[in-house]
Amino acid sequence: MHVVVLCARNVALEEKYWAPLREAYDKVDIYPTSVDKQEVIEKIRDADVILGPEIRMDESVLKYAPKLKYIGMISTGYDYVDTDYCKAHSITLTNVPTYGTSMVSQYAFSLLLEICCRVGHHSNEVHKGRWAATGKHMFWDYPILELDGKTLGIIGFGRIGKNSARIAQAFGMDVVYYDKFRSKELENEHCRYVSSYDEIYAVADIIFLHCPLFDETRNLICRQSIAKMKDGVIIINNARGPLINQQDLADALKSGKVYAAGLDVVVPEPISNDNPLLGCDNCFITPHISWVSIESRLRLLNTCFDNLRNFINGNPTNVVC
Repeated sequence: MHVVVLCARNVALEEKYWAPLREAYDKVDIYPTSVDKQEVIEKIRDADVILGPEIRMDESVLKYAPKLKYIGMISTGYDYVDTDYCKAHSITLTNVPTYGTSMVSQYAFSLLLEICCRVGHHSNEVHKGRWAATGKHMFWDYPILELDGKTLGIIGFGRIGKNSARIAQAFGMDVVYYDKFRSKELENEHCRYVSSYDEIYAVADIIFLHCPLFDETRNLICRQSIAKMKDGVIIINNARGPLINQQDLADALKSGKVYAAGLDVVVPEPISNDNPLLGCDNCFITPHISWVSIESRLRLLNTCFDNLRNFINGNPTNVVC
């Protein structure tokens, strides 16, 4: 069996992490980066299995891999892959749905806490000597915001959304959430379900985007939806970049309608130099790293390898199509 791993460096470069794969299969080719379409086509021509593609895998690419029977995402998202093509050609597609739940929630709050406390900024200013120069026992030059008593609106109440709700309540926050599926077992006096996005916009001091990217969620945060939000709202997105219309968010950040935003995802990635959000001092942007803890990456690889083994044994798991 010929297994081709694309974009391996996104998960791990060290050979030890790939050893179980090499030990289990006859031929394993591991490519650190694979973003050029023609290059990918050449690499997959003889593949029975592709793992971890992060380039658009549609008919224009997949038709050059006639032996292909399995694509294993080394991620939760699978929007890179043409599922209709896979179904039509009996290619099984799997993903890894649960590897980063804790880390992604933690990172969403890291973005939020940086906005509220400006820890990085104040630490830098201390190292520059500004605190010593004041001669005072304290100094700050940004407002410090408290989370206790604030309302967090969570859009998308899957595993990550639920985990963020738990953390928010530990901070003393009230939670309102919207999802297609209600989770009554988690509702209480500090966590309640609302039946529309608009209800989130009307009451939330802070909004977390924990939803998938579908046609109905693309540009969910835009000029029209922002107008329905409370003045001074904070928006956190470490789900998918296209959930937000970036120009509309930039305009709202500059006007003060949105107090600040914390983003770990943008469009395109890597970020372009003309991205309008780069001109907003109140927009905190990190390079798509919410999921990259050592623990998360090990869970990711182990589940990916399990998915492939289970498929070969006739008991496929985490099947998308």
